[in-house]
Amino acid sequence: MTAGEDIAIRRKRLRYRAWHRGTKEMDLVLGPFCDANIEGYGVAELDRLEALMNEEDPPLLKWVMRQEEPPVHVDRAFLDLVVADHQARIEK
Repeated sequence: MTAGEDIAIRRKRLRYRAWHRGTKEMDLVLGPFCDANIEGYGVAELDRLEALMNEEDPPLLKWVMRQEEPPVHVDRAFLDLVVADHQARIEK
């Protein structure tokens, strides 16, 4: 398997995880975000996405909805990309 195939498989796996989170609300946040962005992501961005997706759904949803501040270990800049993407979709 080549490096290109590895990253393609990783993208596919992350896209699947984004759409099958366990809560419909997070599916509808992360699924469209991945669909729109994941093909352009390299290893570093996929690492950032995966770290965010490793968070539990209830707190992650509160951070996306700006109901709570995320803890310091969360990549706030990447979370802000997800939030901005979600806001743009619900404002359409």
